[in-house]
Amino acid sequence: MGPVTLAHPTLDIWDEPAPDHRRRIVANSVDRIAWLRARSRGVTATDVARLSSVRALQGVALEKLSGTGFGGNAFTDHGRTREPEIARWVLANHGIAPSSDLYHAHGQPLHLATPDGVRASGSTVILCEIKTTSHAWRSIPRSYLRQVWWQQYVLGAERTLVVWEQHDDFVPVAAVPQVRWVERDDNEIHVLVGLANRLLDLMSPSAPLSGSGARRPA
Repeated sequence: MGPVTLAHPTLDIWDEPAPDHRRRIVANSVDRIAWLRARSRGVTATDVARLSSVRALQGVALEKLSGTGFGGNAFTDHGRTREPEIARWVLANHGIAPSSDLYHAHGQPLHLATPDGVRASGSTVILCEIKTTSHAWRSIPRSYLRQVWWQQYVLGAERTLVVWEQHDDFVPVAAVPQVRWVERDDNEIHVLVGLANRLLDLMSPSAPLSGSGARRPA
């Protein structure tokens, strides 16, 4: 009998060690034009937060291609004003530095995320996501959990500190924000990656659009 050759099993993508997240920076929000341009071409955590079902894909795809015209309001303005203050509190109390970098996932240049804070210790990555809200949360809203899980996937993070500050008529109701840790959930991530890839298919030039009369940009 001749020599027997044994094939080595191929690692699943979820088991492959991802390269250092700092080598996967696409843009920085300081250069807002470049940051927005990069985000428009891919699927971001903000997009994924809205992918509650297959039916939501069409609406998100149409907005990605045609734009929303939304330039912000008093609530978004308040969030932008408060975020740097909250980020300084997070750094002082949890050691997670603020970040404005846009990253892409390992092997997926169009899977994108801009977490509010990043801390790396060896191969372990921990993230922070900051929110302001006018409502009292009993738990973290599901849309924000999708955003957090997507960011964990993109950066290869193990957990995220979600930090939220409640306000009443744009005045914080407490001296310090509330926090909760969210662990990585690969089952949820697997679902989100599938939805994101379907969204990218809908955003491709050859994909038909329907339901709104919107036309693809030339």
